[in-house]
Amino acid sequence: MSKSMQNIAPVILCGGSGTRLWPLSRETYPKQFVDMGEGRTLFKDTLLRARRTPGSLEPTVICNEAHRFYVTAALYECDVRAAILLEPAPRNTAPAIALAAFALIGDGADPLMLVLPSDHAIGDENAFLKGGESAASLAEQGHIVTFGITPASPETGFGYIEQGEALGEVLAQGGFRVARFVEKPDAVTAQSMLDRGGFLWNSGMFLLRASVYLKELERFAPEIYAACCTAWQRRAADGAFCRPDAAAFLASPSDSIDYAVMEQTDRAAVVPLTTGWSDLGSW
Repeated sequence: MSKSMQNIAPVILCGGSGTRLWPLSRETYPKQFVDMGEGRTLFKDTLLRARRTPGSLEPTVICNEAHRFYVTAALYECDVRAAILLEPAPRNTAPAIALAAFALIGDGADPLMLVLPSDHAIGDENAFLKGGESAASLAEQGHIVTFGITPASPETGFGYIEQGEALGEVLAQGGFRVARFVEKPDAVTAQSMLDRGGFLWNSGMFLLRASVYLKELERFAPEIYAACCTAWQRRAADGAFCRPDAAAFLASPSDSIDYAVMEQTDRAAVVPLTTGWSDLGSW
């Protein structure tokens, strides 16, 4: 195991609202907990994928109040121990990841965080693990790394990332600077990007140093940083759960890590993954 693959803290974002894959998925039963057959769920798949990542530590799961018992049941069934942070209400990914970063920093600890949505399907796990090693090498150097999926078709339902210059020896690290993020395109634009090459689907998965993320968040989204810092400082333990302060957290703007940090920072990098992948947004 390379040095960069040691002490990686999986952070599993589990705050889905159940609006996708309706009617099977519902507000009280979002798609990451839906039984896909023989007890398999996307959330369990994500837990096991995180556990198989070399050097992984105990994961941190961020979920909302209504789903906490789905989470604890799945952890028991997968024989995985995890810290569980309860969001008082959804505030998108930037605040959720900030809570995890505050939770993981302390007593000299400052791990790399492997941020994984809990509702994605990944076809080639070996490709994911290999990409994780490349991403960890870049994150060790202070980059905030996102994973880009090599597009199989001109999808209009995904955002895209344009690759910039190669970082270091591309064969060794497999990473590029992010040239720009592209919103979900129309069909003509999507096809033109595929024809040009150098564009990847934006997967919403990240690998980054906890302290680097908080530094960039404080720089570019200080209101989110301040609200999450206060919410964490005023947290309360509740058995197996940790509850950040509700009033402080609800004062945070709701924003994604892409808008709050990735589109602003000069540390953004992307590692391509060639694998079957879907966020299962529709039937």
